[in-house]
Amino acid sequence: MNTALNRRSFLRTSSLAAAGAVPAWFLDYRESMAANRISLSPNDRPALALIGCGGQGRGVANRASKSAEIVAVCDLDERRLGEALKSFPKAQRFSDFRKLLQRNDIHGIINGTPDHWHTLINIAALKAGKDVYSEKPLTLTLDEGKRLVRVAEETKGVLQTGSQQRSDERFHLACELVRNGRLGKLTDVLVNLPSGPRGGPFAKAPVPPELNWDVWQGQVALTDYVPERCHGSFRYWWDYSGGTMTDWGAHHNDIALWGIGQERSGPVSVEAKPRIDMIPGGYTAYSEYEVHYVFANGVKQTTQSVVENGPDGRDLKKPEQGHFPHGVKFTGTLGWIFVTRGRIEASDPELLTMPILTRSQRLYVSRNHMENFIECMRTRKAPICDAEIGHRSVSVCHLGVIALRLKRKLRWDPVAEQFLDDPEANAMLSRKMRKPYDYSLVI
Repeated sequence: MNTALNRRSFLRTSSLAAAGAVPAWFLDYRESMAANRISLSPNDRPALALIGCGGQGRGVANRASKSAEIVAVCDLDERRLGEALKSFPKAQRFSDFRKLLQRNDIHGIINGTPDHWHTLINIAALKAGKDVYSEKPLTLTLDEGKRLVRVAEETKGVLQTGSQQRSDERFHLACELVRNGRLGKLTDVLVNLPSGPRGGPFAKAPVPPELNWDVWQGQVALTDYVPERCHGSFRYWWDYSGGTMTDWGAHHNDIALWGIGQERSGPVSVEAKPRIDMIPGGYTAYSEYEVHYVFANGVKQTTQSVVENGPDGRDLKKPEQGHFPHGVKFTGTLGWIFVTRGRIEASDPELLTMPILTRSQRLYVSRNHMENFIECMRTRKAPICDAEIGHRSVSVCHLGVIALRLKRKLRWDPVAEQFLDDPEANAMLSRKMRKPYDYSLVI
């Protein structure tokens, strides 16, 4: 930017934007995205900035600090900024991510913001010459994902989606076995996700003095402050996320696609139904649901919410009894493999223990998700969960959310990324964005 913005002027121009005016910082910002990417040698510790200083963001930044320097932190909540500075006392503090991106000595960012801010910040960072480690789910809508993939290709920036299960040896093993025919012909995939909360109605409250609630809402229509809408529980509101479908679903559906071999494509149909209605005035993302997908190769996938150790007394943690906790179960003509964090099991132990003698498909190997990102910053190769893979993984989740809201079967073209003969469904591939927090912010 050509004009310096302090916190007071930022709040003032944000208020003008809410009233419909175009603030000066927006016009200046359009001219500010011309920083050149800095080359790194193999021994360099890259300079990273954390945008979004909640618990998850700080956790990711702490892991990154083993191989990188955290030189800046940014958040709209002064309390969270303070918590981040306890871990990174030498970092420069920002409440405006646009000013942070002006620093030419920053090589990359960690995006730990809520879902509805991911895409605009990621696009802005890529255009500013920064590489990106973005928390999942990568996007709020399918349209956002298509745009982000194009920007990543145009800028040649490295973008790692925080779907770290791809760097876990158990998930890698499961997918490599399935992809190389260990289960015979793959027929079905079961994705179990945790059920979400079903709370409400909730009452509005005074905005905490340390929080910039107007800017926090970003592209979403302004609403009164409700504590349950913010921070850790934002993901249970459709405005900002998609519930456990896009939260845990971004992890487990990603593994499902990897095992099916469709990580750069998607299903050809989706059908869904909620298992319970939400409470008026409460959370708006469905908490209990089932979604059915069919892929062009004939594989059928069911993604459903589960209540572990439910009221009927079933122990869902015992696959040998036919019950599974949240995780992914691949079933083929020769048996099944179930995988979740810290655990992998099979219908026959030899399905796991017998070595793969010949591999027709070798999957990307990453032993550490953050280290893979930093390595790719140095080498400029694609990371294990690049922009397109991250987009496709959450696209499966978005399709499920749309089908849940429409409550009918939908046909999907994974190449064109459009529903077939369904204008109503296609209209839900994007959402109306409150100005100035729309795509014009990053053109």
